[in-house]
Amino acid sequence: MGYLNNSVVTVDAILTDKGRQLLAQNDGSFRITQFALADDEIDYTLYNPTHPSGSAFYGQAIENQPLLEAFPQQTQIMKYLLTTLPRGTARMPILDIGLTAIVIKQGASLAITPQTLNYAGGDTFESAGYTATISDVRTMSTFEGVGINTPDAQALNSTSTLGTDVSKTVVGTTINLRATTVNTLFGSNTSVFATLTIVGRDSGARIQVPITVTRVSSTS
Repeated sequence: MGYLNNSVVTVDAILTDKGRQLLAQNDGSFRITQFALADDEIDYTLYNPTHPSGSAFYGQAIENQPLLEAFPQQTQIMKYLLTTLPRGTARMPILDIGLTAIVIKQGASLAITPQTLNYAGGDTFESAGYTATISDVRTMSTFEGVGINTPDAQALNSTSTLGTDVSKTVVGTTINLRATTVNTLFGSNTSVFATLTIVGRDSGARIQVPITVTRVSSTS
């Protein structure tokens, strides 16, 4: 959903791909019971408490920012959710995967088990798990989430692509990666690159780390 501040349309709402799927089933499973808010478009660094025109203009640059129109890909919208945290929370939850960058050789495997810090009274593993999105799925021969067995998670984890340069999102308490063994992806380069983004499904905390896959000349 996008809020458009003009004289014609005030709210632009469409169904996500998941919503369209439920509606098409025509079995009563399409029921809107909750909603979420996000501020993906807002750059808070534009808030200017030194504006020469006074306090009424401190947020003028933010208020004049263009807003995103709604689009149906649920893994690419509302990345920065406004979340409700327990009363008394003194620090924002953050994710820890034990790595600030991932460097992995062709064919090598890595299991990532995220942990959420400063959440629910301490450091914990979220019961709803984590979503993990890799920017270029071609860099991995295996990219899967394990540990969450709901139908939605299993459907997301089972999606596949045909060698195209696209992202992929999975859900789990552990994320399993195995680097590609395809040499043609490298061309004349010794490394290929991607970005891994992990988000806590309960806390909304996120972490983004770069991935480097290094070529092994003997791999075919």
